[in-house]
Amino acid sequence: MPKTKFEPSIISRPVYGELKPKNGKSHLLIADVEGAQAILDLAKKAPTGFFNQAHIIYIPRHTGETYLAKLQKLNAKQHYVGPSFGAAQQRIQRVLSDAHNGLQIYLAGSEGLIGQAMREAIGLGFPHQAIQTEHRGSKARRMQCVHCKGVTEDVSTDPFECSHCGLSLFVRDHYSRRLAAFQGVCVDAEDPGNVPDKMEIT
Repeated sequence: MPKTKFEPSIISRPVYGELKPKNGKSHLLIADVEGAQAILDLAKKAPTGFFNQAHIIYIPRHTGETYLAKLQKLNAKQHYVGPSFGAAQQRIQRVLSDAHNGLQIYLAGSEGLIGQAMREAIGLGFPHQAIQTEHRGSKARRMQCVHCKGVTEDVSTDPFECSHCGLSLFVRDHYSRRLAAFQGVCVDAEDPGNVPDKMEIT
């Protein structure tokens, strides 16, 4: 999938770059199906032996074996495929907890995947500035309702209905690294029932 371009926004809005191989004792690469091509593109620039000390965690979700064979051909030292971030979370935590100095972290794909993986790394002491990220695919967001605190995955319209409390929420650009989610606020709090037409998030 091609790299995603975003319009300029507020300071808290995440900014993404392009994955580039760095010198390091080991490499942790985490991607969903949207980000798999970013890892394959990184591989074209990587020096010989890069993947000998690499651990790829791939989360294809509903796409099954899309990109799987190509990623396996990189011959990473370790390769894990999980159905969801939740299923891979314990492995990610263990890899980060056991890491030694010199680990390089690369995250690619949807904002939901990048945000949740970065939250795990930051929680274990890795500075977010040292983590490489590349956004690929849909602009759908992981949103938290500020009213009920429920999180809705893959939000692609503004406004949207909270999957927990049912309120119509305005999609804000305010982002919380701690929650790995954007914030949504009730769009018709002062004028109940006056909900704007839905628009695709751009």
